Amino acid sequence: MAQPRSSNLHLVMFPWFAVGHMTPFLHLSNKLAEEGHRISFLLPNKAKLQLQHLNLHPNLITFHPLIIPHVEGLPPGAETASDVAGNQVSPLATAMDLTRPQVEEIIRDDPRPDFVLYDSAHWIPEITSKLGIKAICYNVVSAASLAIAIVPARKITRDRPITADELARPPPGYPSANVIIHRHEAHKLLFITLEFGAGITFYERINAAMRSCDAIAIRTCRELEGELCDYLSAQFKKPMFLTGPVLPEPAESRLEDRWAEWLGRFEPSSVVFCAFGSQFILEKDQFQELLLGFESTGFPFLVAVKPPAGCSTVEEAFPEGFEMRVKGRGVVHGGWVQQPLILNHGSVGCFVSHCGFGSMWESLKSASQIVLVPQLGDQILNTRLMAGELKLAVEVEREDNGWVSKESLCKAIQSVMDEDSEMGCMVKKNHAAWRNRLVSQDFMSGYIDSFIKDLKGL
Repeated sequence: MAQPRSSNLHLVMFPWFAVGHMTPFLHLSNKLAEEGHRISFLLPNKAKLQLQHLNLHPNLITFHPLIIPHVEGLPPGAETASDVAGNQVSPLATAMDLTRPQVEEIIRDDPRPDFVLYDSAHWIPEITSKLGIKAICYNVVSAASLAIAIVPARKITRDRPITADELARPPPGYPSANVIIHRHEAHKLLFITLEFGAGITFYERINAAMRSCDAIAIRTCRELEGELCDYLSAQFKKPMFLTGPVLPEPAESRLEDRWAEWLGRFEPSSVVFCAFGSQFILEKDQFQELLLGFESTGFPFLVAVKPPAGCSTVEEAFPEGFEMRVKGRGVVHGGWVQQPLILNHGSVGCFVSHCGFGSMWESLKSASQIVLVPQLGDQILNTRLMAGELKLAVEVEREDNGWVSKESLCKAIQSVMDEDSEMGCMVKKNHAAWRNRLVSQDFMSGYIDSFIKDLKGL
């Protein structure tokens, strides 16, 4: 077997232009740099300013800012998914594709890299194969979401677009009876059939990215998604490398005084904390129903969600009399909060989450009970993994039209917060076992060591 040019590797990272993708790529870069490997990190110029503080090894991790061309349908100055509305993501993908000459020039620079890690830029292998460089398709979403939606067994083409009913049926050979999409929610996966860049759908792009690489890598671990990873490896006939969750070290920053002071008023493990991520916006009526659900639990609560559709603040959407009724025990905040630090506060006993992949790992690492209200396709599958397969969380029941009632939310929270509840005891025990595994000293470092070994083995 040919030996690497040196014991230390040079890797190029080229993630999709969204903070939720760039940040995990940078966390992995930090872990690799800790071992002495060199990283060239390609990203939009604006994102460089946003992410610079997360670069823990600037002597080994070099940012290469890209000029993002303007394309029709893209707002002026837009460079990342945070700058665009949902219907403008496709033009952003077109803009990313148009950076190809810049990307190719950086990859060709001497000394050439050993590997290029990418996720959405399906054309990277066309560049690397000519240069004798290995291309790794690195996915920062769960194996569950890829295995149910993107695999070749789906046989989705332009001439044969898939229906919601078909998506609700697992593809041939799919290994789980629990990590599934229910029929009434399958429409939330139909985004894979939409255009994602000029002349290409989301399914076509991600399927091609995984089909043309030298190896597939996923930010997950075998203990969590082993069978799903094996299924993907068999479907694409590619080696499968797992990096583990690649969670950053605990933040050295302190929790903001206002939250530390407010949380400090309550008994240990008594507060319900809710966050639904930085992207999702609730409809006003659903927002109000959820607040009434938190109120009816009787527990103190801190809710951090964006203002609902059509509202500039959360306060203007409060149910009538809500603010007075919950005064002193309930806070609703419409801005960003330090989620990991809040989760680690001793007063927080329950985390109500949308189960985005990053929040999923943060909830696993915390000591809080977990209640899940997924909103989008991949979040639904992450939720089924947590609640259906691993039984360490509770999913809030929805009506067939997707509505979450205040009664359902209250019931789910009380089921995990009640010390005498059979459900609460079971998920708490299962979660504790997982948390102990995640925080053990050698768990994450072992995965990084194995990942480096796998790379060198290529």
